[in-house]
Amino acid sequence: MARPSLLLLTAGVAGMAVVANAATIATGQQDNSPNTTRLGNAITQDMNDRDAAAARRKRGLDLREQAAKAATARLAADAEARKKQDEAQQMAGGPSGAPGAPNPADSQFDELARIYQAMKPKAAAVVFEQLDMEVQMKVAQRMRERSTAMIMAAMTPKGAASLSMALARRNAGHAQAQPQAAPRQATGPAQAARR
Repeated sequence: MARPSLLLLTAGVAGMAVVANAATIATGQQDNSPNTTRLGNAITQDMNDRDAAAARRKRGLDLREQAAKAATARLAADAEARKKQDEAQQMAGGPSGAPGAPNPADSQFDELARIYQAMKPKAAAVVFEQLDMEVQMKVAQRMRERSTAMIMAAMTPKGAASLSMALARRNAGHAQAQPQAAPRQATGPAQAARR
């Protein structure tokens, strides 16, 4: 009997290896897991930690934004109710409000100002620009100047310019009202001294 040649045996083994590899690939049982090192594990863990921290920050910002929106909606509803109440009192001929009485809307503007000051300026600016201009002005006047400046810096140029112009008009109106009242007071005592 003739012995098989070495070349024939090598070809047979190579053919069987090809068939075995093809079967492994087809069934998906190939071992694709790379050898992980301590450095690879540390990098993966660090990335997972950063993703978790970013998710926590995003949740916190979302909660603050929701709180600001809820406070804004509550403020708008209260302002609308107060407006209707004032209209009803004017129709009835009554006074629109006693002087010196605390205005509940003012405390809500103060609360809203505190909320926006606590937020990051960039996140606050996005919500702040969606507010009515009157609400923006009242809230901005109750905030610290630095907080207002940081929020306005994060706003769009158009939004920041609109708020600046509204605040300037309001401040100019107050400045014009005060000098007119001052001369009357000065002439009052002078006239009394002449008599």
